[in-house]
Amino acid sequence: MDKNKTNPQNLTTQVVQAADCIFERLRSEISRIGSGGRSNSHIFFIFGASGDLAKKKIYPALWWLYRDGFLPEHIRIIGYARSQLTIEKIFENAKKFMKIQDDEHEIFEKFVSINSYINGSYDNKEDFGKLNNEANKLSKQESAHRLFYLALPPSVYESVTELISLHCRPKSPGWLRLIVEKPFGKDLESSNKLSTHLSKFFTEEEIYRIDHYLGKEMVQNIIVLRFANQILSRVWNRDSIAAVIIIFKEDIGTQGRGGYFDEFGIIRDVIQNHLMQILSIVAMEKPNSTKGEDIRDEKVKVLRSVLPIKPEDVVIGQYVGDKDSKDPERQQGYLDDKGVPKDSTTPTYAQVILSINNERWAGVPFILRAGKALNEKKAEIRIQFRDSPGGMFEEDASQQDSNHKLARDELVIRVQPNEAIYLKVNTKRPGDMGFSIEETELDLTYGQRYEGVKLPDAYERLILDVFMGSKINFVRSDELQEAWRIVDPILAEIEKKNIPMIRYKFGSFGIREAFDAAAKHGYIFRGTYVWKNERSATIANEEQTKAENKK
Repeated sequence: MDKNKTNPQNLTTQVVQAADCIFERLRSEISRIGSGGRSNSHIFFIFGASGDLAKKKIYPALWWLYRDGFLPEHIRIIGYARSQLTIEKIFENAKKFMKIQDDEHEIFEKFVSINSYINGSYDNKEDFGKLNNEANKLSKQESAHRLFYLALPPSVYESVTELISLHCRPKSPGWLRLIVEKPFGKDLESSNKLSTHLSKFFTEEEIYRIDHYLGKEMVQNIIVLRFANQILSRVWNRDSIAAVIIIFKEDIGTQGRGGYFDEFGIIRDVIQNHLMQILSIVAMEKPNSTKGEDIRDEKVKVLRSVLPIKPEDVVIGQYVGDKDSKDPERQQGYLDDKGVPKDSTTPTYAQVILSINNERWAGVPFILRAGKALNEKKAEIRIQFRDSPGGMFEEDASQQDSNHKLARDELVIRVQPNEAIYLKVNTKRPGDMGFSIEETELDLTYGQRYEGVKLPDAYERLILDVFMGSKINFVRSDELQEAWRIVDPILAEIEKKNIPMIRYKFGSFGIREAFDAAAKHGYIFRGTYVWKNERSATIANEEQTKAENKK
């Protein structure tokens, strides 16, 4: 037996043991950094505790952190909202999202016991005074460290943040950390207004602007892939890379939330934040260290190098119902949502093609594509390499490509679902007596390779970062400003109806014109598509979709 061959079972055991070791170090770090060496009492406030985000993400993440021993020993959690509720009702709503195992009920009851709920307004100083008194009573001191999570609509941000600063600050030596959810404004002007307001009451060090995509395992892995592997570092530039495409797809529509979505649209909701953050990590120069400020400095530098987007490099669309579907939801189009105006010009699908004006990336298109009501749920990054020079295998490639060209190598990072990294390469077809070429994948699917290793939820990871005071995975104000600078002119063009709105069917693969535009800029997607007609979207070949989902 080859002594150098790794036994997958042994590898999994080693990974689990390594993870346990890391977790133990993190627990120690929480005790050291979280307390700041002065106060060991913490209070975590959830504003908007009665809402969807709280019940689906925040309470479950706090439960998992508590269960795994990552929360500080002395902690209380206070939910706050306008609704007349009890903590029992809060947990009744949230429990189904917490994935409580049969042997965890005892520790879960302990977790419930550190929670409480207070109702009050978002603009009344007396209510915030009562909240402060309750916090002091629960922690038995006025200097407990305080973390405030704003799971709130943007319309109340200003009043809530001002009242928190004026009436709920801990006494020294306790620190305050404010977690702010997107959207961070609706455009550059409103974003700057919010940033200016926050700066009156909080330091930049106290503000944690959360983009949950920065907490996803595969997004965080980009930095390691790029800078810990010499084989990739050498080719991560315009000489080797032909195009980069970052894709976000959802297989659901607005599901009755059209009124909220219509105020923002897919560009504000996904491209300006999630996809722009991924772009900055993919394209940034090597930071001096893994410290948060070093990484965020490089992200800002590359965003500043993004050139203005040309209107002709933008494709937008709205989904319409598929009347042939047996699913009632898929029969409904975006404009059928009761909360959406019948003359809405808000896109549910968009593709923008960006250019970065620096030495590394000049001439390489960065394609950001996002859409709702598509054929599948998927988020991935595709780094497509340039064609192999020379024509040595042109004839052998003829069975693979009618143009007698070899398929391009492509590094694919699957963010969700089924986290994976795979490299598409050309190989000799097995068993062939000549040089027939076949495209295949070097596949690292996390669920198979690291079976038994738990990947933290994005919110779980990011909330832990806030306790530790790590800002590496949070958005700085200048990052935010640059992201809005990039998309603002295009949003203005859409509002003026200068960019045509293309309709696509619920459950389709997307918009044909978007794929054509990407191809025009040099991105070649190899797949089986059967477009229904020249100017509309199509449903992709089902077998192709299944194959992609397995990767």
